[in-house]
Amino acid sequence: MFGFLAMGFIDMIGLVTNNVRADFGMSDGLVNTISLSCYLWFLLLSIPVGMALTRYGRRKMVLLSLAIHVAALILPYLWYSFAGVLIAFSLIGIGNTILQVALNPLVTDIVSAEKVSSTITFGQATKALGSIVAPFIAMWTAVSLGHWQLLFPIYAALSLVGLVWLWLTPIEESSGQQQAVGFCETLGMLKDSAILSFFIGIVVLVAADVAVNMTLPRLMTDQFGLSTEKANLCNSLYFLARTVAAFAGGALLLKVSDRKFFSAGCWLAMLGLVLLAVFGKLGPVPALTAVCIFGIGYANLFGLVFAMAMRRAPGKENAVSALLIVGLIGGAILPPVLGWIRDISGSQIAAVAAIAVVWVYMLWLDAKIRKAE
Repeated sequence: MFGFLAMGFIDMIGLVTNNVRADFGMSDGLVNTISLSCYLWFLLLSIPVGMALTRYGRRKMVLLSLAIHVAALILPYLWYSFAGVLIAFSLIGIGNTILQVALNPLVTDIVSAEKVSSTITFGQATKALGSIVAPFIAMWTAVSLGHWQLLFPIYAALSLVGLVWLWLTPIEESSGQQQAVGFCETLGMLKDSAILSFFIGIVVLVAADVAVNMTLPRLMTDQFGLSTEKANLCNSLYFLARTVAAFAGGALLLKVSDRKFFSAGCWLAMLGLVLLAVFGKLGPVPALTAVCIFGIGYANLFGLVFAMAMRRAPGKENAVSALLIVGLIGGAILPPVLGWIRDISGSQIAAVAAIAVVWVYMLWLDAKIRKAE
């Protein structure tokens, strides 16, 4: 669970880009390239990391990822500039790629097969804790110590704690029993229509999450005149809704089928996006209510897609995990597009509408899963 907490540090990208935009007076289109520098690595490294899991082991790869996080999070504090933040989030993308590929299969070494879905869902809830507290830490360090950038060394210290903790924790891995899968064979798994559908689902899930994370504080600033600090706190409410829903979902998934839970989440998230696009101009309260509805619906979907995909290919969990993590490239694709939409239209509501259009795929995936049963 502490590994999932460190995984969540990447979600502060919304807060960071919003502050960088304000500090350096940058356009949405340019500042959103930070997400490109970060999430591009999920495309480039996920499959090689999946191959490395079989050779070096899941635990060692998670340790490597935490070490990279420590180095990456120190950099922007020592060198606060657009270039420094760009490089730092590139390193965070590398570390997070390794962490996300290795950590989900590591769960299967710790819990029984029937508890994988609920455990990964609990992990996603723990992951969101790092996202919830980031704006509060940034505000406290800005007010009390004069630098919001102190958030970076604080998260670096937490990553170091996780590194030492896992280093001292023995785990009996089953990675040695995993069938070695090469690069082409991993990509070849996309020939399975179910695996392909789950892969695109991950692309859409991550794209929508990162887009909401980055768009929400700007909507609050541009539409309602909130300060940068107060607008950043709105993301905490979004992640709080996700966290509460994920913890509840982790318990409910022990009693409710994955398919029913997935369907409810997809439609509830779509309702939240539609409400945000329609009522986002009415005031902060309607907008935040809509975002919370989206967060509640979204909360359990990532873990459910992961669990369903890994069950599809038993014995190849490392390869499936690597392939799905490639899908996190969605976080690099959609935000720059939304930035350009915002620059051209002059409205964050247009960006929200674009997210809703992309989310239609999740409704199609839900229908496909129900039809398969």
